[in-house]
Amino acid sequence: MPLKFAANISTMFKEYDSLVDRYEAAKNMGFNAVESQFLYNYPLEDISAARSKAGITQVLINSAPGNIEAGDFGFASKPHYEAEFISSMDLSMTYAKALGCKMIHIMAGNQSRYIKDSNVEEVYIENLVKVLDLYSQEGITFVIEPITQLLKPNYFLTSFDQAVSYIKKINSPFLKLQLDIFHLQMICGNLTNNIRELLQYVGHIQVSQAPNRDEPSAPGEINYQYVFSLLDELRYDGWIGLEYTPKESTREGLKWIEEYGYKL
Repeated sequence: MPLKFAANISTMFKEYDSLVDRYEAAKNMGFNAVESQFLYNYPLEDISAARSKAGITQVLINSAPGNIEAGDFGFASKPHYEAEFISSMDLSMTYAKALGCKMIHIMAGNQSRYIKDSNVEEVYIENLVKVLDLYSQEGITFVIEPITQLLKPNYFLTSFDQAVSYIKKINSPFLKLQLDIFHLQMICGNLTNNIRELLQYVGHIQVSQAPNRDEPSAPGEINYQYVFSLLDELRYDGWIGLEYTPKESTREGLKWIEEYGYKL
């Protein structure tokens, strides 16, 4: 099965100031699907209408993060913030339903003020289970993603072993791993063996070059021609989100698709 690529309209299409305008731009450049990070500053009606007008599939959104400027980056692992967590997930579900989106990345949250709490892991697992109990009947798959400490020093989920241990413990078909190849390289490397081992838990993949988060074809640490051929060999049939920031224009940055022998 051919690999499927989705544009991340939060990091790509910076030629357009509004996320609303990027749905049509993505469609015009040949994409059939998009993902996005944080779209909660835009009225739901505007986002939903733009997606519908473009006739494009929304495959993934991040959960509502809270106030990023104040240090929030999700609430799932924060003790004493269970109410804020459920409120953020309610908002995320509202957007997901309106967009016809079937996958939500649950943001784990920063831990700088809570690192001494011994029950952080317990809170995180309880919150994940609670979300699955509340929303799994909606047909939504939830994913969790380790993020390198080099970018988010206080983020709770920073290890792939850690993420897989929670997925195994909770043991739900609606909880999977978001495998960002950039973060995999920055956290532990050994891409071939790790991809082979982790793929059984994966619900969604994202890509960008390391260490600068630009196009897969940009100079960097990752040979994406090899990585894509490996995913093809392993018969990965999910979406691959292009969560990178083009070095120049979005259109110029997409030349690698054809050069690598793929199509949108």
